Amino acid sequence: MAFDIEMIKKVYAALPDKIAAARKLVGKPLTLTEKILYAHLSEALPVKPYERGKSYVDFNPDRVAMQDATAQMALLQFMQAGRPKVAVPSTVHCDHLITAMSGAKEDLQRAIKTNEEVYNFLSSVSNKYGIGFWKPGAGIIHQVILENYAFPGGLMIGTDSHTVNAGGLGMIAIGVGGADACDVMAGLPWELKMPKIIGVKLTGKLSGWTSSKDVILKVAGILTVKGGTDAILEYFGEGADSLSCTGKGTICNMGAEIGATTSVFGYDEKMSAYLKGTERKEVAELADKVKEHLRGDREVYASPANYFDQVIEINLSELEPHVNGPFTPDLAWPISQFAQAVKENGWPSKLEVGLIGSCTNSSYEDISRSASLAKQAVEKGLKTKSEFTITPGSEQVRYTVERDGYLGVFEKIGGVVLANACGPCIGQWSRHSNDPNRKNSIITSFNRNFAKRNDGNPNTHAFVASPEIVTALALAGDLSFNPLKDYLTNEKGEKVKLAEPEGLELPPKGFDVKDAGYQAPAANGDKVEVLVSPASDRLQLLDPFSAWEGTDMKGLKLLIKAKGKCTTDHISMAGPWLKFRGHLDNISNNMLIGAVNAFNDKTDSVKNQLTDEYQSVPQVQRQYKAKGMGSIVVGDENYGEGSSREHAAMEPRHLGVRAVLVKSFARIHETNLKKQGMLGITFANKEDYAKVLEDDNIDINGLTHFTPGIPLTVVLHHADGTKDEIKVNHSYNAQQIEWFKAGGALNIIRASVKA
Repeated sequence: MAFDIEMIKKVYAALPDKIAAARKLVGKPLTLTEKILYAHLSEALPVKPYERGKSYVDFNPDRVAMQDATAQMALLQFMQAGRPKVAVPSTVHCDHLITAMSGAKEDLQRAIKTNEEVYNFLSSVSNKYGIGFWKPGAGIIHQVILENYAFPGGLMIGTDSHTVNAGGLGMIAIGVGGADACDVMAGLPWELKMPKIIGVKLTGKLSGWTSSKDVILKVAGILTVKGGTDAILEYFGEGADSLSCTGKGTICNMGAEIGATTSVFGYDEKMSAYLKGTERKEVAELADKVKEHLRGDREVYASPANYFDQVIEINLSELEPHVNGPFTPDLAWPISQFAQAVKENGWPSKLEVGLIGSCTNSSYEDISRSASLAKQAVEKGLKTKSEFTITPGSEQVRYTVERDGYLGVFEKIGGVVLANACGPCIGQWSRHSNDPNRKNSIITSFNRNFAKRNDGNPNTHAFVASPEIVTALALAGDLSFNPLKDYLTNEKGEKVKLAEPEGLELPPKGFDVKDAGYQAPAANGDKVEVLVSPASDRLQLLDPFSAWEGTDMKGLKLLIKAKGKCTTDHISMAGPWLKFRGHLDNISNNMLIGAVNAFNDKTDSVKNQLTDEYQSVPQVQRQYKAKGMGSIVVGDENYGEGSSREHAAMEPRHLGVRAVLVKSFARIHETNLKKQGMLGITFANKEDYAKVLEDDNIDINGLTHFTPGIPLTVVLHHADGTKDEIKVNHSYNAQQIEWFKAGGALNIIRASVKA
């Protein structure tokens, strides 16, 4: 069934005229990215084209998607906005709070009982405000979106960084914080800096062991974790058209790992087939009528260097399978070089766990290709030598692959099927280990592999590969195994070799499901009551943040000077902390506990300037707050990369941190700080990071004349009586400065409703 078909009809009906007008404005042929963005402007076309990487632009997204961990805070904020119903189609998906422990059935039942209060809250608030609700077990948000809601040429925002998955179906889909989602659900425009556009030309065709996952693993190696920041990747070429729709989704999904705003493919026959295969024939027929507007102009793809800010070319026929990691998703190794890298770097060669699935690789095609290897293993007398888990992406995929016999063959080689949820990918994993801190290796078909992300162990070397490579390595139990050329020894002592994996893009008998897990909202939610117990430790109604006092900031204490990689996982860990995502005060007890203190190389150990003792980061900050003292966090490059979780911005705000000063920000986190009324600033000279000392008291001057494009001044007052005065930059525009002054964007929304 096609959801929101009338909305899609309106989008397509308006496309031809809007794109023609945009092409006239720009004065040259358009990329697909430009077509979709200009077609979703919230206001009339400007007098001159927007400048990529500089202009802030207001858009009207077609829909909003939220997962349960981020939806709690997004909807607690929306409840303050004073609106009776969401202004655009919106959905909530319960996929983050299910801990992988023993298997799908038991884990799901345990989660429903453990998280009953949160699920009831999300269900009732969705019912009240006209939001579609996908129950626990229905599947991972991004797979469910691809199967039900994504459509070519649309614009969507979602409160998860991997919202970008929908680019596989030709949609501009962008991860945001809950405050951005709140704005759009309240009927306000959504602001984005006009992105640069990176063209990725794909030639040739995949074959053998190489899969779509290897395309993005290769791209990650080229661009690194920050090479896509403030840019959209647009894939094109005959190689792009040859990839399955879900394969395209995999590539777009992991674009989040290079910092990309999003990634997108043009509409083609593979997308049309997927729409029809997921019972959205009507959407495919509508798209076919405007298909010329759902791809970049021919001139663009013929001479890409003239239209893109950067062009990358990859020949799929020559592409090797890749393994990326450990500890960062952009450390890319062709399979032919990986065994040597394991040896030279001293990484544990013994593979303890192989995990396939997740929002990145849990399609019918992924599972069928991996299952073809499992079937070979059964026939050749092999079983996995590592633990092996399988996570279906949705109940529709799970039901269909079980019907077609794939889950059974995994179990025959020792595999364990987990719930249709995020599970180990986000640290929701009760891993079987007798030493939780032991140095070890795992490999996944997930997207991220930061230290401690999957199991909380900083010594777990996590690698990322395609489901096929993961399955093969789990059979070998050894990272040095190369399935393209190496042999395995079976139970009879015979040498056997795995043949190339084979799979099907779509199920020959069609998808099937008994209960997809969807709950439609009430036609009229006026009488629906949303209850939050004051005694709850899981949910807490929000109090508005205080407005700026109108003065420069004086005497800020240095809370922490973070060293090296500081992702949103370091700032606000997931795993067991996910249960507090709806309770701001409780989850603030994890604030920055994963960040490395530059002065002692320890985590969760900072100097308390009131006592001169080293204590936990939240503990020290709570003492500063109790004394009415503001503080500042200093960070390194690409601060806040990773997840879209706005808790990483809200926790410091809640506990009294006034500013974050870093070498550079990741896009989503910088926006989240701005939305919450925080001051996010960057060193004008990155070398000044070294001037920040442990006992500094810090002033920030120039705020009384806070103006777009005008730097501020930071004064570092050192303990020995000396001081350093440094320039810092900011990227606030006029509207964002108003957020800062009001104490957060939500305060402005609330005030407008009362007015």
